[in-house]
Amino acid sequence: MTDWNDSDLGSIGAAEELDLESERADGSLRSPVTMWVVRAGDQLYVRSVKGVEGPWYRGTRTHQQGRIEAGGVRADVTFRDADPGEYADVDTAYRQKYSHYTSIVEHVLTDRARASTLRLEPR
Repeated sequence: MTDWNDSDLGSIGAAEELDLESERADGSLRSPVTMWVVRAGDQLYVRSVKGVEGPWYRGTRTHQQGRIEAGGVRADVTFRDADPGEYADVDTAYRQKYSHYTSIVEHVLTDRARASTLRLEPR
């Protein structure tokens, strides 16, 4: 695993949204999908509101790598399944960062969404 540098970690973690492009079987990138991103400790995470059945999440399963862009940073990443032990910290990060979206933030805090938690690791 490669670690984020402090500058990129801070910029991406502070961004309101992230664009994610997952890699297809032929190595080309899918169209970007815009989503929320959170930082918990020195890691970055995304979740699918639709859980593991969400189309963009399913797209990450092919090669488990792709590209993200957020906060002025564009990076090639590996998508790693988060360990269930990480979920509580990720939940807290979502609540803190997106609390102003009161009626929406709860959708990323369900068991279905938690099951799709991906850690973004730079390549």
